Amino acid sequence: MATKSATAAKISPLADRVVVKPLEEAEQMRGGLYIPDTAKEKPQQGEILAVGPGRYEEGKRIPPDVKVGDRVLYGKYSGTEVTIEGEQTLILRESDVLAVIS
Repeated sequence: MATKSATAAKISPLADRVVVKPLEEAEQMRGGLYIPDTAKEKPQQGEILAVGPGRYEEGKRIPPDVKVGDRVLYGKYSGTEVTIEGEQTLILRESDVLAVIS
């Protein structure tokens, strides 16, 4: 497993799980009104920081389709939010990743 950042070096996901750093979207002003953080949508894009070795199926390990550094789209309420050394990350299953952005 390759690592890309200090956070990824501290955490190693198991099985078919991936660690994703949510990408914050640009500050949006609608009609000149400020939108507070509590009213903003959760980000649905992120960068993969770490990838598990893959899942077992019929006694064989199936390698994951995603890799460290991929930008991905994931479900709005997918995964578990975790803060590691002050950095917000998300741990989710590979099946919760909807698409890879190229």
